[in-house]
Amino acid sequence: MAGLVGRWRHIARWTLAACGAVVCIWALQGCATNTSSAVSDADAGLVTPSDEPESRRRARIRLELASNYFELGQTAVALDEVKQSLAADPSYADAFNLRGLIYMRLSDYAQAEDSFRRALSLRANDSNVLHNYGWLMCQQQKYVEADQYFVRAIANPAYTARGKTWMARGLCQSGAGQFPDAEQSFLKAYEFDAANPVVGYHLAALLLRRNELSRAQFYIRRLNNSDFANSESLWLGIKVERALGDTVAMRQLAVQLRKRFPDSRELGAYERGAFNE
Repeated sequence: MAGLVGRWRHIARWTLAACGAVVCIWALQGCATNTSSAVSDADAGLVTPSDEPESRRRARIRLELASNYFELGQTAVALDEVKQSLAADPSYADAFNLRGLIYMRLSDYAQAEDSFRRALSLRANDSNVLHNYGWLMCQQQKYVEADQYFVRAIANPAYTARGKTWMARGLCQSGAGQFPDAEQSFLKAYEFDAANPVVGYHLAALLLRRNELSRAQFYIRRLNNSDFANSESLWLGIKVERALGDTVAMRQLAVQLRKRFPDSRELGAYERGAFNE
């Protein structure tokens, strides 16, 4: 469970620190390989193994290997497998999509953008690619362009990961200082996945910012009562309870913070009384 907490911690800090900070894209990226090609080809009838050309079969096997290596963090090996996938089938949109994710992880934004553009040239309405392209734009603080891609991804009624894209859109809007819009995006994301710690955290933070304390308390208490609570969420909970004047709840959260995260910067801030940093 600690690994899961670590994954969202970096994302939570993204909008609270410099907007250009490196973030964990694992929870925000689209699927490296997906079934959208089958969906987009639905008009051609059910695709069976015998319908798959030999070149695509070889490319698909290489891409499956690449995706596994990518998830294991073996980026260089994943990139090599993607190159071999595209050598077998240069028209494979999923391979370009994964290539974009790999280059985004490497912070090679020019190559990532080229990859996503190529994927979209082959499959213009692929919501996973649109989502990934939007997140790439967001990391470069190109907020207007990012939002356009998120909107296109969400508009696809067949897209099953709209909650993730609403979340990414909210993070991007927060980075742009568009806090009312970000709140609405996070509320949409919450409708899809109420247990998502990133969404709950940012909703509470935005509501605290607007002094809507009871609503902020609802979201942050739910998060802090889950297995996803971390030092940031406990610290935010302390600030919410302090604003509400609930000193008992505030002290209980402080005990958890000191016991579970004794070396955290949040505990240091609490002990300094730096509630407005």
